Amino acid sequence: MGSRYVLTIDQSTSATKAVLFDQQGRVEHRVGIEHTQYYPKAGWVEHDAEEILQNTRVAARRVISESGVPQSSIECMGITNQRETIVAWDGRTGRPVYHAVVWQDERGTPYCRALEAMGAESSVRERTGLLLDTYFSATKLQWIVEQYEPARQVYESGWLMCGTIDSWLVWNLTDRAHFATDHTNACRTLLLDLRTLSWDPELSALFGLSRVRLPELRPSSGDYGVADLGGGLRLPILSVMGDSHAALFGQAAFATGQAKTTYGTGSSIMMNAGPSVPQPPKGVVVSVGWTTDEAATYVLEGNIHHTGDTVRWVRDNLGLFSDMEEAERSAAGLPDNGGVYLVPAFSGLGAPHWAHGIRACITGLSRGAGRAEIIRAAFESIAFQVRDVIEAMTQQGSESIAVSDLRVDGGPSRNSFLMQFQADMLNAPIHVASVEEVSARGVAFMSGLRAGIWRDSAELSALAIPATTFAPSIDPENRNMLLRGWNHAIAQALA
Repeated sequence: MGSRYVLTIDQSTSATKAVLFDQQGRVEHRVGIEHTQYYPKAGWVEHDAEEILQNTRVAARRVISESGVPQSSIECMGITNQRETIVAWDGRTGRPVYHAVVWQDERGTPYCRALEAMGAESSVRERTGLLLDTYFSATKLQWIVEQYEPARQVYESGWLMCGTIDSWLVWNLTDRAHFATDHTNACRTLLLDLRTLSWDPELSALFGLSRVRLPELRPSSGDYGVADLGGGLRLPILSVMGDSHAALFGQAAFATGQAKTTYGTGSSIMMNAGPSVPQPPKGVVVSVGWTTDEAATYVLEGNIHHTGDTVRWVRDNLGLFSDMEEAERSAAGLPDNGGVYLVPAFSGLGAPHWAHGIRACITGLSRGAGRAEIIRAAFESIAFQVRDVIEAMTQQGSESIAVSDLRVDGGPSRNSFLMQFQADMLNAPIHVASVEEVSARGVAFMSGLRAGIWRDSAELSALAIPATTFAPSIDPENRNMLLRGWNHAIAQALA
């Protein structure tokens, strides 16, 4: 019998990737297609959902044709996606009523403040495990319904279908036969009761969304219909997972207390919290890790708005380097950061600060500072922010959130300077994944388990050995000095 393959669609903030995995969990081939980023106003970020759908189909067909793998050897597919980004469309026409509003978007902040003033925050926190914050989907959708008249009209007609990107893709790829999402995506909307794992009508009413059509809830490992990808390519969708959850699964973090960081446009720091809903520490949230037909796994999570995006901003907006290798050389070539810190609050700060209405800043500039110092400050800001989230988790005193090491993935994890600095700031080993596409591998693992390609978690763990490890090597006094400088820069941004 020949090798068996799984196709994964990894729909991220900046691009849509199709990744083909073999039976050993290795990437056979990948194709990525970027989509347009829209910034209509300061703090607003949008995507074209129809462009993303088109790119999904093109990427899937290309990855198979370019790989040379026979279609008959590809047994199933899974979808992993950017999570809190929300799409609303007319169920009669199938057309979006507005651009997809991206997780980074801040336009829901006034709604959050109004609900806080009503005293709704504690109830929302208790039911959802989340903070009442515009990062999550509900207030983005509330804005679409209340502020955009064409959407309001569809809402009043009872035909407004709403969901995260996965549900939009599933509905379209299955020729509108399946309107469904999984619990990992649903739990990030502020509309799911974390304990019952069901949509909460009282939460929908709280956000003025009682008449929206929400997708059917299914396990992360489940039947999502058969996708028609064009060109005769039809595959059963056997798993759907939010990207951070898929990355935790792809890192084989199956035991309570194991943690990972995914470095992307933003970053998710996530820790396996076991089969029961934990109490959320201050500054971080509780989510569903993944679900199967038999059980649910829960996680603690902290989300950072701008990590890899910060480095791209230095490249694209400031023009200080042309490629990431040049940037790494510039940062590593300095003996220290020269006292320069960059706080990337381009759309506020996420965990553990959750501060909106502030903006990014660069502090500590001297007359001698230049491009290299700013590049280095951008890289260091990533490690500082991850450390802040881990600190918020571990300061709660719970044994279940003790961190002895960190499993990492995503493009910036290839940067040796950043990984060493991350280990130094955490004072803990950093294990870098053997494949960059860990979210894609996670949903491939979940799909393949359901298809019988892999037997159990022990077999998956054997396929997820890290590529390299970075051990802390910094002098503790120097670490403390750098952290004091970072905390001072954060205080300036918050002020």
